[in-house]
Amino acid sequence: MLSMLDTVLDRAVVPGYSRIGYLLRRRGWTGPRADPARGALIGRTALVTGAGGGLGEAVATGLVRLGATVHLLVRSAEKGRAAQDRILAAVPGLSRSRLPVQICDIGELAQVRSFATRFATEVDALDVLVHNAGLLPERRSETGEGNETTLAVHVLGPLLLTRLLADTLAAGAQRSGTDSRVIVMSSGGMYAQPLRVDDLQFERGDFGGTAAYARTKRMQVVMTGLLADELVSRRITVHALHPGWAATPGVTGSLPLFGKLLGPVLRTPAQGADTAVWLAAAPSSEIGSGRFWHDRAPRPAHYLSRTRESAEDRERFGREVDRLTG
Repeated sequence: MLSMLDTVLDRAVVPGYSRIGYLLRRRGWTGPRADPARGALIGRTALVTGAGGGLGEAVATGLVRLGATVHLLVRSAEKGRAAQDRILAAVPGLSRSRLPVQICDIGELAQVRSFATRFATEVDALDVLVHNAGLLPERRSETGEGNETTLAVHVLGPLLLTRLLADTLAAGAQRSGTDSRVIVMSSGGMYAQPLRVDDLQFERGDFGGTAAYARTKRMQVVMTGLLADELVSRRITVHALHPGWAATPGVTGSLPLFGKLLGPVLRTPAQGADTAVWLAAAPSSEIGSGRFWHDRAPRPAHYLSRTRESAEDRERFGREVDRLTG
């Protein structure tokens, strides 16, 4: 009965993606899907990108509640310190030393390389890497390196950072005796878009921020599968998820009408972050690698035949992002 309800919620979209779906599904979270034990991540180290607010801050809060030391990766030191202060206020007894602030613009690949080199010298082992940094632009723009900004922030930067920190993640797996986790915060919006290997940089046609966002979120899901295959031998698992519709500054600021219409049923940031936090601590035997998740359950990567990519498309995408990240 619960399984049937879960499927209905997922296909109906609005109830499943909203707070309603979260609250109904939560009733059935037992066994492997139950909340992680308190202290499940004691001694572990995590890095969360886009941790200056919204879902990133909520993910970081959830991870420190489970005992992890969480590095907050942000573009602005001021924003990072503000998030640090809010998390410290929300988690009594938490030491500031367990919330280091790191500075990097994930869309600028030179900064990613510099940061990864420095971080790997500061941290012996990394157990959890959460790619949450994101944006939904009004118009097309490019980074200082000439990449379309949404592509750079959602795909190129995360791919490069994961590969540059692969040794550090492998060291985390060796230290803990369990797989290290790479967790990619995608979006249900990706269901509406195919993998556009012919126009990764959105140079053709009229640019739309929502379309660019959804396209790159589709790319993240494909990237997750490619990285899962690449890193499996190093005991690093890779997972993508969508958080549902959460009331975050990114949503209400970029999509004000959407936020206004659905405000009463939007999820809280903590509810949107729940699956990412759960994936960081869930038993490795239960979550596998390379899957797409929502509300602690694996979901299909496609619902529409027109969005299905071929193996050749995935290989071509892999070659192109390899070239763009050097």
